[in-house]
Amino acid sequence: MNAWVAQGISAAADLGIADALANGPLSVEDLAVAVDADPDTLHRLLRALTSRGIFRLRRDGRYALTPLAEPLRRDAKISVAAAARWMGSPVSREHWSLLTDCVRTGRDVATEVRGQTFFDYVAGQPGLQESFNQAMSSFSEVAIAPLIAAYDFSRYATIVDIAGGQGRLLAAILAETRHARGVLFDLPHVVAGAPAELRQYGVADRVDVVKGCFFDDEIPLGGDIYVLKNVIHDWPDDAAVRILGNVRASARTGAHVVLAELVIPRHDRDFAGKWLDLEMLACADGRERTAAEYGGLLSAAGFRMTRVVQTVSPLSIVEAVAI
Repeated sequence: MNAWVAQGISAAADLGIADALANGPLSVEDLAVAVDADPDTLHRLLRALTSRGIFRLRRDGRYALTPLAEPLRRDAKISVAAAARWMGSPVSREHWSLLTDCVRTGRDVATEVRGQTFFDYVAGQPGLQESFNQAMSSFSEVAIAPLIAAYDFSRYATIVDIAGGQGRLLAAILAETRHARGVLFDLPHVVAGAPAELRQYGVADRVDVVKGCFFDDEIPLGGDIYVLKNVIHDWPDDAAVRILGNVRASARTGAHVVLAELVIPRHDRDFAGKWLDLEMLACADGRERTAAEYGGLLSAAGFRMTRVVQTVSPLSIVEAVAI
């Protein structure tokens, strides 16, 4: 039944309930007007969500935010609203509904259902692409502080962020390493909004934005460290080695590469990466990997894995050096 809970959270994010309650508690009637919903069915949704600590019904009959509901605000400092909306979207839910087929065949269902890869399909649907990009950005925002706290980027003069989107992670790294310069490398339509993002965080004058594809174009030269956050998990082994090999072709011997990924631990306890692994199976033919599996990919591409740094989040940092 946890799938029902997740869908309830997604519905709350779609409706903007947390945004409507940002300025204070509201009765269900006033809240229904604010989010354009039926009062009775809105009450039924909120009744279920409050039972899990998401929103609160006050003694005066008005609904209010809780600490669990705060991140559903679109303007929250760390918002998961876009991620919740994406994970409950018909496209995402359809892939999970076909998980049985994935397990039987060993292939992702997105390609079977859409007739093209998941990423190509999303790129051809402007509204869907915007929703997906916002969701990925929200995941990045949650991950930034743990990554920077766990790893010392101050050792590097030139930091190259591969497939770094609009540069949010790179901006945060450069804010902590004021002597360093950055290079942001991603597809042309992805980095189109990067200059504004980088200006917002005061690092635009220290970043070169380079358009390109890590499969087809030369990775920028001259990096002391190459950062790939949640990139390699999108791809099967052969494609992952190809990406890392292209990075190695541009990296001098002794340069570092770090992968920020949900490294699968050796224990049998619950771990977010074990579930994300099934998401990657269903939609992208990708996979989460163990430390040994990442080490194998890096070795095949011309790197030597040096260590795995855990963070306070599910993400870990896999460090390697070009040999």
